[in-house]
Amino acid sequence: MVSRKSRSLKEWQKELSLALKPLIENSPREAQLLLMDHLGCDELYLLSHQDDILKDEEKLLEKLKRRLENEPLEYITNKVSFYGEEFFIDKGALIPRPETELLIDEVLQRVDREQPLQFVEVGVGSGIISIILAKHLPNASFIATDISQEALRIAQKNIEKFDLQDRIELHQTNLLDTLTCKIDYLVSNPPYIQDGVKLESNLSYEPQNALYGGDIGDEIIKALLDETLRREIRFFTCEMGYDQKDKISSYLLDKKYKKLEFYQDYSGFDRGFTLESK
Repeated sequence: MVSRKSRSLKEWQKELSLALKPLIENSPREAQLLLMDHLGCDELYLLSHQDDILKDEEKLLEKLKRRLENEPLEYITNKVSFYGEEFFIDKGALIPRPETELLIDEVLQRVDREQPLQFVEVGVGSGIISIILAKHLPNASFIATDISQEALRIAQKNIEKFDLQDRIELHQTNLLDTLTCKIDYLVSNPPYIQDGVKLESNLSYEPQNALYGGDIGDEIIKALLDETLRREIRFFTCEMGYDQKDKISSYLLDKKYKKLEFYQDYSGFDRGFTLESK
């Protein structure tokens, strides 16, 4: 553990990096991010105040302790970057992954950005998908649902940060249960991991109901496919597990729809799809 004697910011950054090195591949950068969060400053300030003596070192040491216990940095700093924006994040919502940015791209390439479309997002989590889409689709309206009150609290905080209260409406409900409106486009990054699958230790800090999707794993995806076809929602774009393409294709074999297209993540694995129902 880091020594508690008075040290400059430069010395603290070095000590933090050394402490994190056995756990973190890019420990110098994480040390810098921890210090910036502790000081409430940006990188330029930190670089230009290297000789300053750190105050409130106990709070910084507590954050270091949490990181050494493999708690994600995003939960420690309550900050996460996604699609070029910074969002608030806390343990009640899943930390956004880079591959989810591909879901955004998949949606944006399919719609006229000036159309007044009604979007619904199932499983809003931190709100990042609806918020980014709202920023790129100025005439669209959004309803976002989640069963978790804590996730909705986090989403609301982000919605207010981007001043989108008039365009994104939150509902605490299961899937689409309480919604009766016409839906033009359904989007979701639902839980899709099979119940009981052992995950990496850092994932234990994230809400398990946002990760596990049922005995098979794809139950929620199939329920949303059914809703898309039943309600005649034109588009449904959804993230999925890398090994679920065949199951989803098979599930739709005897159903009537216009088109089903899959997309891949940055590593070339199947990561999601868009169903066009009509």
